[in-house]
Amino acid sequence: MAIIEVLQQDRSVAVMSQLIYFAVTSLDGYVEDQEGHIDWSAPEEELFSFITDLERPISTYLYGRGMYEAMLYWETAQPTPGQPGSFSSFSDFKSIWLEAQKVVYSRTLESVSSARTRVERDFDAQSVRHLKDTSDHDITVGGSNLAGQAIHLGLVDELRIFVLPVILGGGKNWLPSGVRLDLELLDMRRFPHGSMYLSYRPVSS
Repeated sequence: MAIIEVLQQDRSVAVMSQLIYFAVTSLDGYVEDQEGHIDWSAPEEELFSFITDLERPISTYLYGRGMYEAMLYWETAQPTPGQPGSFSSFSDFKSIWLEAQKVVYSRTLESVSSARTRVERDFDAQSVRHLKDTSDHDITVGGSNLAGQAIHLGLVDELRIFVLPVILGGGKNWLPSGVRLDLELLDMRRFPHGSMYLSYRPVSS
């Protein structure tokens, strides 16, 4: 019996997933410009391929309403001539997004128009921890306000930030004010057109 219990404990540890905050930001720290646009953040081909590879292990996306509505593009997206990223990366990313579960946190959204999607009214720490404990793949949180809540609650295990070579001069910050967190650098990478990838892990105080 003791051996069985140990094996069960090992299995529960093995399947625990990480909650990762993905953000694409300007050099001055904005995820949207002053008009709320994100077209400036279209990645170069090599960066798009790299992002796609990072997304492959993801099973579930946690979104605020604004991020969900922006990402809803991928539900029906079709490649166009001259679009950044190869057709292969485009198709791969779309397939990954379509196959993943999505949870949208909104008190005003009445319905969703994408598959594998449900709406939750409140961002509940206990529910998210349960999702992490029972999922065998990683989970991402998207949207600066929602990510800020997750960080405050101690739920975020890693931050993956893509800094693009553009200064917007204003807009929506990649993190809301009031977030204080010590970080350890895990990885970094520079791309040909000046973009940077940075990965950090929160450090317990």
